[in-house]
Parts: sequence; C-alpha cells; structure tokens
Amino acid sequence: QVQLMESGGGLVRPGGSLTLSCVASGTFRSIDVMAWFRQAPGAQRDLVALMTEVGTTNYGDSVKGRFTISRDNAKNSVTLQMNSLQPEDTAVYYCKSVVRFEDWSVEPYWGQGTRVTVSS
Repeated sequence: QVQLMESGGGLVRPGGSLTLSCVASGTFRSIDVMAWFRQAPGAQRDLVALMTEVGTTNYGDSVKGRFTISRDNAKNSVTLQMNSLQPEDTAVYYCKSVVRFEDWSVEPYWGQGTRVTVSS
C-alpha cells in the first residue's frame, strides 16, 4: 500500500507565495514521476508540474516562471514552490506519484488534496 501525504495549502494574498509538500510512504522500488495537479471548482484536473526520477521537469503553461517543482528521491518527497500567486491559482492541489514496485510493475497514486486559496 502506498500513501501520499500532502501539506502546505492555505490562504494567501495575491502576489504571495506558498510551498506545497508531498511525501510518499510504503514499500516500492522507486517513483518514476512525482507531480502536482490542481482542480478548481467546476473545472477539470490539470497538470501543474511534474518531475521524473532523473530530474526532467514539465510545467503547465499558466505557471511557468512562477512555480518550481523539486524532489528528494531519498525521501520520496516532492515540493512545489509557488510564487506570484494569483486568484486564478485558487484550487485544490493534488500530489500524484507513479510508483514502481519490486516486480517492476507501475501504479499511479493520488494524495487527498490540499486547498490553496488566493484572495485579498
């Protein structure tokens, strides 16, 4: 069983910053991809940023230059540094990990979500 524990959401004023963290726990070989998605009310869940085990990154167009993803493979953790936050960044943010097990099978797992609200 793999569990993802997210933390760091909250209320922030426009222009402010927040840092989200996610830690994966369980028994597995490695984590191929760690990513953040977000879902605003009434909208689909969209990719915010991802990072592969070897450090390749990909960002959603709306967050490029403002958000930075990083991960610590030894700690099975991923962090999303969010700067210059705007009201349109308000959403529930979900951590996703693509986990590789000892038998080399791969499964995706989601965290429970952490709410980010950007408002004055």
